[in-house]
Amino acid sequence: MTTLVQLMHHQGQNSSLPLYQQLQRALREAIDKRVFGPDEALPAERQLAADLSISRITVRKAIDGLVEEGLLVRRPGSGNFINTRIEKNFAKLTSFSEDMRARGRTPRSVWLKRSEGTVTPEEALRLRLSPGAPVYRFHRIRYADEIPMCLEYATIVATALPSLEAVQVSMYEALEQAGNRPVRALQRLSALLLSAEQAELLQAKPGDAGLAVERLGFLRDGRAVEFCRSIFRGDMYDFVAELNTA
Repeated sequence: MTTLVQLMHHQGQNSSLPLYQQLQRALREAIDKRVFGPDEALPAERQLAADLSISRITVRKAIDGLVEEGLLVRRPGSGNFINTRIEKNFAKLTSFSEDMRARGRTPRSVWLKRSEGTVTPEEALRLRLSPGAPVYRFHRIRYADEIPMCLEYATIVATALPSLEAVQVSMYEALEQAGNRPVRALQRLSALLLSAEQAELLQAKPGDAGLAVERLGFLRDGRAVEFCRSIFRGDMYDFVAELNTA
């Protein structure tokens, strides 16, 4: 708690913001510095108020704001916890790396396979390619900070990239640099139970809930350029979409 008191004191010295916003900033910094573990409850609101010499109303307002942002989650009867789940906007075409950076996470990958070859019958059908067309395949484990989030199996039309080595951290960044980033995609979401192999790679248990997402990405001229199947940990990822009547 001493660290949070110090962070709160630092916020007060360098800010004219209301107290609840100073507390929000101090809590964000404490979370960034990993003062609180992902499975550790924050101190009770009454305890925070007493330790920081502020009102419980101020503490509640600060916590409410962080819950609305999705940074914290309330568990009835247990307290307030860091929200380790990731929300992905299913209607927005962004890369994994972009999603993680937007949430203050550090993306990285562990390569399972990186190869070139020719399309399989399924890939030829999905990508609308002739038999024997060249493609690049990128198979990897995607991490947010040090937590494995998904297994990604991507097939890219070879003419869309200058070389197999063009993809380092972000496949979409490499496609964008080559002038071939998808501008629209068809996505299909389905539920599954993780196999023993999938669970081992994702540091989960066999039979845990997972989410399979298939994405077919298209260029502006209508050509399909990407076919990707990703397996996400069901306990770490939420897919959301905004719907309207228009």
